[in-house]
Amino acid sequence: MERMIFINLPVTDLARSKRFYEAIGAVNDPQFTDESAAMMRFSDTICVMLLTRERFASFTPRKIPDAHESAQVLLALSEESRDAVDSMTKRAAEAGGTADPNPVQDHGFMYGRSFADPDGHIWETAWMDMSAISQPA
Repeated sequence: MERMIFINLPVTDLARSKRFYEAIGAVNDPQFTDESAAMMRFSDTICVMLLTRERFASFTPRKIPDAHESAQVLLALSEESRDAVDSMTKRAAEAGGTADPNPVQDHGFMYGRSFADPDGHIWETAWMDMSAISQPA
């Protein structure tokens, strides 16, 4: 079995968050969705578990920070092209997220932008020209 990653995110409005993640390309898996959680698949190996804050709190005694005020992680997804990076950021903004909470990064062979979901969780999207990296300097 191929290893998978499940990213668990606390959300304030589960329905709104499901709509946001669907708008940026994730697909809801109803088998793992109820009134307090929704599994959103980006691929066979990348899943985001959207959890109401109450449900999230049942997994840890630690305080749940407000992602609009602090950052604990930066989540990153690869894209197939610079245009795909721009498209993902645009879709995120149109779906209620915030485009580019972090500076755009353009290093020629690598291009990245970011967006925040409605709860403030920051995602980075990046494209990298792998052929440029494997070339000797």
